[in-house]
Amino acid sequence: MEKRLYRSRQDRALAGVCGGIATYFGWDPTLVRVGWILLTLMGGSGILLYLIMWVVMPEAP
Repeated sequence: MEKRLYRSRQDRALAGVCGGIATYFGWDPTLVRVGWILLTLMGGSGILLYLIMWVVMPEAP
């Protein structure tokens, strides 16, 4: 079966983007969230990227 990237329904803080990325790669969602915060603080690109991913990534079935 093909592996797809979805926004998480169970592991979400805002829209499920970080939870979906963590599930896809088999990582801890907390580490993904911390990385996302660091990316945001180091230039602000994290906010724009999160919003784009929120729109582009489908929600898990």
